[in-house]
Amino acid sequence: MSGWSRSPIRYGLAVLAAALSLGFTTPGVPGPAPVPIPSPSPSPSPADPYPGPYWVNPEGPAAEQVSEWRRAGRESDAALIERISLRPQADWPRPEGVEQQVRDLTSAAARAGRVPVLVAYDITHRDCDGESRGGAASAAAYRTWVDALSRGIGDRSAVVIVEPDAIAHLVSGCQGAPSAERLSLLAYAVRELKRGPATKVYLDAGHSAWITDQSTLLEPLRQAGVEQADGFSLNVSSFQTNAASAEYGHRLSAALGGKHFVVDTSRNGNGPYSGTDNWCNPPGRALGTPPTTATGDPLIDAYLWIKRPGESDGTCRGGPKAGRWWPEYALGLAQAART
Repeated sequence: MSGWSRSPIRYGLAVLAAALSLGFTTPGVPGPAPVPIPSPSPSPSPADPYPGPYWVNPEGPAAEQVSEWRRAGRESDAALIERISLRPQADWPRPEGVEQQVRDLTSAAARAGRVPVLVAYDITHRDCDGESRGGAASAAAYRTWVDALSRGIGDRSAVVIVEPDAIAHLVSGCQGAPSAERLSLLAYAVRELKRGPATKVYLDAGHSAWITDQSTLLEPLRQAGVEQADGFSLNVSSFQTNAASAEYGHRLSAALGGKHFVVDTSRNGNGPYSGTDNWCNPPGRALGTPPTTATGDPLIDAYLWIKRPGESDGTCRGGPKAGRWWPEYALGLAQAART
Protein backbone atom coordinates (compact mmCIF):
# COMPACT_ATOMS: atom_id res chain seq x y z
CA MET A 1 0.00 0.00 0.00
CA SER A 2 1.32 3.34 -0.86
CA GLY A 3 1.99 4.29 2.58
CA TRP A 4 -0.75 3.12 4.85
CA SER A 5 -1.13 -0.52 5.35
CA ARG A 6 -3.93 -2.88 6.01
CA SER A 7 -3.69 -6.54 6.44
CA PRO A 8 -5.61 -9.68 5.84
CA ILE A 9 -8.01 -10.62 8.50
CA ARG A 10 -7.61 -13.34 10.92
CA TYR A 11 -10.64 -14.96 12.34
CA GLY A 12 -11.18 -18.12 14.22
CA LEU A 13 -14.17 -20.07 15.18
CA ALA A 14 -14.65 -20.32 18.90
CA VAL A 15 -17.26 -21.01 21.41
CA LEU A 16 -20.42 -18.98 21.06
CA ALA A 17 -20.83 -16.67 24.18
CA ALA A 18 -22.30 -13.35 23.22
CA ALA A 19 -21.66 -9.87 24.33
CA LEU A 20 -22.24 -6.32 23.30
CA SER A 21 -21.40 -4.93 19.89
CA LEU A 22 -18.74 -3.59 17.36
CA GLY A 23 -16.33 -1.25 16.16
CA PHE A 24 -9.13 4.51 7.99
CA THR A 25 -4.91 4.57 7.84
CA THR A 26 -4.06 5.59 4.36
CA PRO A 27 -2.98 3.99 1.27
CA GLY A 28 -3.02 0.57 2.76
CA VAL A 29 -4.99 -0.11 5.80
CA PRO A 30 -3.80 -2.74 8.21
CA GLY A 31 -6.56 -5.13 8.95
CA PRO A 32 -7.30 -7.09 12.07
CA ALA A 33 -6.04 -10.15 13.77
CA PRO A 34 -7.93 -13.37 14.26
CA VAL A 35 -11.03 -12.92 16.31
CA PRO A 36 -12.84 -15.99 17.57
CA ILE A 37 -16.56 -16.04 17.11
CA PRO A 38 -18.56 -15.82 20.32
CA SER A 39 -21.30 -18.05 21.54
CA PRO A 40 -24.94 -17.56 22.21
CA SER A 41 -25.72 -15.33 25.11
CA PRO A 42 -28.64 -13.48 26.53
CA SER A 43 -29.46 -9.89 25.82
CA PRO A 44 -27.13 -7.40 27.53
CA SER A 45 -27.80 -6.59 31.17
CA PRO A 46 -28.11 -3.12 32.67
CA ALA A 47 -24.52 -3.53 33.89
CA ASP A 48 -23.15 -3.60 30.35
CA PRO A 49 -20.07 -1.39 30.12
CA TYR A 50 -21.05 -0.47 26.55
CA PRO A 51 -24.74 0.42 26.21
CA GLY A 52 -24.60 1.60 22.57
CA PRO A 53 -26.13 0.00 19.48
CA TYR A 54 -23.01 -1.78 18.21
CA TRP A 55 -21.83 -5.25 19.09
CA VAL A 56 -18.67 -6.05 21.04
CA ASN A 57 -17.12 -9.36 20.03
CA PRO A 58 -15.92 -10.67 23.42
CA GLU A 59 -13.35 -13.06 21.95
CA GLY A 60 -10.88 -10.64 20.32
CA PRO A 61 -7.14 -10.30 20.97
CA ALA A 62 -7.65 -7.34 23.30
CA ALA A 63 -9.90 -9.44 25.54
CA GLU A 64 -7.32 -12.23 25.52
CA GLN A 65 -4.64 -9.70 26.51
CA VAL A 66 -6.72 -8.50 29.44
CA SER A 67 -7.02 -12.06 30.74
CA GLU A 68 -3.32 -12.77 30.24
CA TRP A 69 -2.17 -9.64 32.04
CA ARG A 70 -4.58 -10.21 34.91
CA ARG A 71 -3.14 -13.68 35.40
CA ALA A 72 0.33 -12.11 35.40
CA GLY A 73 -0.68 -9.53 38.01
CA ARG A 74 -0.61 -6.60 35.59
CA GLU A 75 -3.97 -5.29 36.77
CA SER A 76 -3.47 -1.61 35.83
CA ASP A 77 -2.32 -2.51 32.29
CA ALA A 78 -5.22 -4.94 31.90
CA ALA A 79 -7.65 -2.22 32.95
CA LEU A 80 -6.20 0.08 30.30
CA ILE A 81 -6.61 -2.55 27.57
CA GLU A 82 -10.26 -2.86 28.58
CA ARG A 83 -10.65 0.58 26.99
CA ILE A 84 -10.27 -1.43 23.77
CA SER A 85 -11.73 -4.83 24.59
CA LEU A 86 -15.03 -3.55 26.00
CA ARG A 87 -15.76 -1.31 23.01
CA PRO A 88 -17.21 -2.26 19.62
CA GLN A 89 -14.74 -2.85 16.81
CA ALA A 90 -15.29 -3.99 13.24
CA ASP A 91 -14.82 -7.61 12.30
CA TRP A 92 -12.94 -8.34 9.05
CA PRO A 93 -14.05 -11.74 7.74
CA ARG A 94 -11.26 -13.76 6.18
CA PRO A 95 -11.73 -14.96 2.59
CA GLU A 96 -12.14 -18.65 3.42
CA GLY A 97 -15.48 -19.75 4.76
CA VAL A 98 -16.85 -16.23 4.78
CA GLU A 99 -20.52 -17.21 4.68
CA GLN A 100 -20.41 -19.24 7.89
CA GLN A 101 -18.12 -16.76 9.66
CA VAL A 102 -20.50 -13.93 8.95
CA ARG A 103 -23.58 -15.97 9.79
CA ASP A 104 -22.05 -16.78 13.19
CA LEU A 105 -21.04 -13.18 13.85
CA THR A 106 -24.35 -11.62 12.85
CA SER A 107 -26.32 -14.28 14.72
CA ALA A 108 -24.33 -13.69 17.92
CA ALA A 109 -24.86 -9.95 17.58
CA ALA A 110 -28.58 -10.42 16.96
CA ARG A 111 -28.91 -12.55 20.09
CA ALA A 112 -27.27 -9.76 22.05
CA GLY A 113 -29.64 -7.21 20.52
CA ARG A 114 -26.76 -5.34 18.87
CA VAL A 115 -25.53 -4.47 15.38
CA PRO A 116 -22.21 -5.82 14.08
CA VAL A 117 -19.85 -3.78 11.91
CA LEU A 118 -18.18 -5.80 9.16
CA VAL A 119 -15.48 -4.89 6.64
CA ALA A 120 -15.58 -6.29 3.10
CA TYR A 121 -11.87 -6.46 2.22
CA ASP A 122 -11.14 -8.96 -0.54
CA ILE A 123 -10.99 -6.87 -3.73
CA THR A 124 -8.59 -8.06 -6.43
CA HIS A 125 -5.13 -6.41 -6.16
CA ARG A 126 -5.99 -5.46 -2.60
CA ASP A 127 -3.87 -2.70 -1.05
CA CYS A 128 -2.37 -2.03 -4.47
CA ASP A 129 -0.30 -5.17 -3.81
CA GLY A 130 1.32 -3.52 -0.77
CA GLU A 131 1.56 -4.49 2.92
CA SER A 132 -1.90 -6.02 2.92
CA ARG A 133 -1.64 -7.55 -0.52
CA GLY A 134 -3.95 -10.37 -1.42
CA GLY A 135 -7.62 -10.41 -2.20
CA ALA A 136 -9.64 -12.45 -4.64
CA ALA A 137 -7.75 -14.10 -7.49
CA SER A 138 -10.17 -12.87 -10.15
CA ALA A 139 -13.25 -10.76 -10.70
CA ALA A 140 -15.40 -13.89 -10.74
CA ALA A 141 -13.89 -15.06 -7.45
CA TYR A 142 -14.61 -11.68 -5.87
CA ARG A 143 -18.26 -11.76 -6.92
CA THR A 144 -18.56 -15.25 -5.46
CA TRP A 145 -17.04 -14.02 -2.18
CA VAL A 146 -19.42 -11.06 -2.03
CA ASP A 147 -22.38 -13.34 -2.66
CA ALA A 148 -21.30 -15.53 0.26
CA LEU A 149 -20.81 -12.51 2.52
CA SER A 150 -24.29 -11.27 1.67
CA ARG A 151 -25.85 -14.68 2.33
CA GLY A 152 -24.07 -14.83 5.67
CA ILE A 153 -25.71 -11.58 6.75
CA GLY A 154 -29.13 -12.59 5.48
CA ASP A 155 -31.93 -10.54 6.98
CA ARG A 156 -30.02 -9.72 10.18
CA SER A 157 -28.82 -6.20 10.96
CA ALA A 158 -25.26 -5.24 9.97
CA VAL A 159 -23.15 -2.27 8.95
CA VAL A 160 -20.69 -3.08 6.14
CA ILE A 161 -17.70 -0.93 5.17
CA VAL A 162 -16.90 -1.73 1.54
CA GLU A 163 -13.24 -2.11 0.54
CA PRO A 164 -11.16 0.43 2.46
CA ASP A 165 -8.69 2.26 0.20
CA ALA A 166 -9.91 0.64 -3.03
CA ILE A 167 -11.11 3.84 -4.67
CA ALA A 168 -8.47 6.12 -3.18
CA HIS A 169 -5.74 3.78 -4.42
CA LEU A 170 -7.25 3.85 -7.89
CA VAL A 171 -7.45 7.64 -7.92
CA SER A 172 -3.89 7.98 -6.61
CA GLY A 173 -2.45 5.88 -9.43
CA CYS A 174 -2.37 2.22 -8.37
CA GLN A 175 -0.97 0.39 -11.39
CA GLY A 176 -2.08 -3.15 -10.66
CA ALA A 177 -5.84 -2.78 -10.64
CA PRO A 178 -7.79 -2.25 -13.89
CA SER A 179 -10.00 0.77 -13.21
CA ALA A 180 -13.16 -0.33 -15.02
CA GLU A 181 -13.06 -3.78 -13.45
CA ARG A 182 -12.47 -2.46 -9.93
CA LEU A 183 -15.31 0.05 -10.12
CA SER A 184 -17.61 -2.61 -11.54
CA LEU A 185 -16.72 -4.99 -8.69
CA LEU A 186 -17.33 -2.31 -6.07
CA ALA A 187 -20.71 -1.51 -7.60
CA TYR A 188 -21.52 -5.22 -7.53
CA ALA A 189 -20.60 -5.43 -3.85
CA VAL A 190 -22.76 -2.44 -2.93
CA ARG A 191 -25.70 -3.77 -4.92
CA GLU A 192 -25.54 -7.30 -3.54
CA LEU A 193 -25.02 -6.23 0.07
CA LYS A 194 -27.94 -3.82 -0.14
CA ARG A 195 -30.19 -6.78 -0.91
CA GLY A 196 -30.11 -7.42 2.81
CA PRO A 197 -33.17 -5.66 4.26
CA ALA A 198 -31.29 -4.62 7.41
CA THR A 199 -27.81 -4.05 5.95
CA LYS A 200 -26.32 -0.55 5.91
CA VAL A 201 -23.50 -0.12 3.38
CA TYR A 202 -20.77 2.53 3.33
CA LEU A 203 -18.36 2.74 0.38
CA ASP A 204 -14.86 3.78 1.41
CA ALA A 205 -13.58 7.17 0.22
CA GLY A 206 -10.10 7.43 1.77
CA HIS A 207 -9.32 10.24 4.20
CA SER A 208 -8.84 13.98 4.37
CA ALA A 209 -5.04 13.97 3.94
CA TRP A 210 -4.93 11.53 1.04
CA ILE A 211 -7.03 12.62 -1.95
CA THR A 212 -7.07 16.38 -1.46
CA ASP A 213 -8.67 17.11 -4.86
CA GLN A 214 -12.11 15.69 -4.19
CA SER A 215 -13.23 16.23 -7.79
CA THR A 216 -11.12 13.20 -8.74
CA LEU A 217 -13.12 11.02 -6.36
CA LEU A 218 -16.60 11.91 -7.51
CA GLU A 219 -16.96 9.92 -10.73
CA PRO A 220 -15.22 6.81 -9.35
CA LEU A 221 -17.49 6.88 -6.30
CA ARG A 222 -20.56 7.20 -8.51
CA GLN A 223 -19.44 4.36 -10.79
CA ALA A 224 -18.74 2.25 -7.71
CA GLY A 225 -22.31 2.62 -6.51
CA VAL A 226 -22.21 5.29 -3.81
CA GLU A 227 -25.68 6.46 -4.82
CA GLN A 228 -27.06 3.00 -3.99
CA ALA A 229 -25.10 2.81 -0.74
CA ASP A 230 -26.16 4.38 2.54
CA GLY A 231 -23.12 6.63 2.30
CA PHE A 232 -19.32 6.57 2.43
CA SER A 233 -16.66 5.93 5.06
CA LEU A 234 -13.66 8.08 5.96
CA ASN A 235 -10.38 7.71 7.86
CA VAL A 236 -10.24 3.91 7.99
CA SER A 237 -7.01 2.98 9.80
CA SER A 238 -5.89 6.59 9.60
CA PHE A 239 -5.31 9.23 12.26
CA GLN A 240 -7.01 12.36 10.89
CA THR A 241 -9.00 14.32 13.47
CA ASN A 242 -12.76 14.30 13.76
CA ALA A 243 -12.84 17.97 12.71
CA ALA A 244 -10.76 17.32 9.57
CA SER A 245 -12.89 14.32 8.66
CA ALA A 246 -16.12 16.24 9.22
CA GLU A 247 -15.00 19.16 7.04
CA TYR A 248 -13.79 16.80 4.29
CA GLY A 249 -16.92 14.67 4.55
CA HIS A 250 -19.27 17.63 4.36
CA ARG A 251 -17.64 18.86 1.15
CA LEU A 252 -17.75 15.40 -0.39
CA SER A 253 -21.35 14.90 0.72
CA ALA A 254 -22.42 18.18 -0.90
CA ALA A 255 -20.91 17.04 -4.20
CA LEU A 256 -22.69 13.69 -3.90
CA GLY A 257 -26.17 15.00 -3.26
CA GLY A 258 -26.10 14.91 0.53
CA LYS A 259 -24.84 11.38 1.19
CA HIS A 260 -24.17 10.57 4.83
CA PHE A 261 -20.89 9.14 6.11
CA VAL A 262 -19.17 7.35 8.98
CA VAL A 263 -15.73 8.09 10.43
CA ASP A 264 -13.15 5.70 11.85
CA THR A 265 -12.08 7.20 15.18
CA SER A 266 -10.19 4.18 16.48
CA ARG A 267 -6.74 5.81 16.70
CA ASN A 268 -7.22 9.52 16.02
CA GLY A 269 -7.30 10.80 19.58
CA ASN A 270 -4.05 12.73 19.10
CA GLY A 271 -4.50 13.38 15.39
CA PRO A 272 -1.92 12.50 12.72
CA TYR A 273 1.80 12.10 13.36
CA SER A 274 3.99 14.85 11.88
CA GLY A 275 7.07 12.70 11.28
CA THR A 276 7.96 10.35 8.44
CA ASP A 277 6.01 7.18 7.71
CA ASN A 278 3.07 8.71 9.51
CA TRP A 279 0.79 5.90 8.37
CA CYS A 280 2.69 3.03 9.95
CA ASN A 281 2.54 2.50 13.71
CA PRO A 282 3.25 6.16 14.45
CA PRO A 283 4.30 6.86 18.04
CA GLY A 284 2.29 8.90 20.51
CA ARG A 285 -1.14 8.19 19.05
CA ALA A 286 -4.27 7.65 21.12
CA LEU A 287 -7.65 5.98 21.02
CA GLY A 288 -10.27 8.34 19.62
CA THR A 289 -13.96 8.92 20.28
CA PRO A 290 -15.60 5.64 21.32
CA PRO A 291 -18.07 4.18 18.81
CA THR A 292 -21.39 6.01 18.87
CA THR A 293 -24.26 7.21 16.74
CA ALA A 294 -24.47 10.36 18.87
CA THR A 295 -22.12 12.37 16.66
CA GLY A 296 -23.86 15.74 16.94
CA ASP A 297 -23.66 16.05 13.15
CA PRO A 298 -26.68 15.18 10.99
CA LEU A 299 -24.46 13.95 8.15
CA ILE A 300 -22.22 11.71 10.27
CA ASP A 301 -24.17 8.54 10.96
CA ALA A 302 -21.59 7.15 13.38
CA TYR A 303 -18.10 7.24 14.77
CA LEU A 304 -16.80 3.67 14.50
CA TRP A 305 -13.68 1.73 15.38
CA ILE A 306 -13.15 0.16 11.97
CA LYS A 307 -9.42 -0.42 12.37
CA ARG A 308 -8.96 -2.65 15.41
CA PRO A 309 -6.82 -0.63 17.85
CA GLY A 310 -3.64 -2.44 18.79
CA GLU A 311 -3.27 -4.33 15.52
CA SER A 312 -0.12 -3.46 13.60
CA ASP A 313 0.12 -1.41 10.40
CA GLY A 314 3.17 -3.41 9.30
CA THR A 315 6.72 -4.25 10.29
CA CYS A 316 7.82 -0.63 10.66
CA ARG A 317 8.98 0.69 14.06
CA GLY A 318 9.48 -2.80 15.37
CA GLY A 319 5.90 -3.90 14.82
CA PRO A 320 4.70 -7.34 13.75
CA LYS A 321 3.15 -8.00 10.34
CA ALA A 322 0.17 -5.90 9.37
CA GLY A 323 -2.96 -6.96 11.20
CA ARG A 324 -1.18 -8.79 14.02
CA TRP A 325 -1.97 -7.85 17.60
CA TRP A 326 0.78 -5.74 19.21
CA PRO A 327 0.14 -5.39 22.95
CA GLU A 328 2.74 -2.67 23.57
CA TYR A 329 1.26 -0.44 20.87
CA ALA A 330 -2.25 -1.12 22.13
CA LEU A 331 -1.18 -0.14 25.63
CA GLY A 332 0.27 3.14 24.33
CA LEU A 333 -2.98 3.98 22.55
CA ALA A 334 -4.97 3.29 25.70
CA GLN A 335 -2.61 5.20 28.01
CA ALA A 336 -2.86 8.30 25.80
CA ALA A 337 -6.64 8.12 25.44
CA ARG A 338 -8.77 10.92 26.84
CA THR A 339 -11.92 8.81 27.05
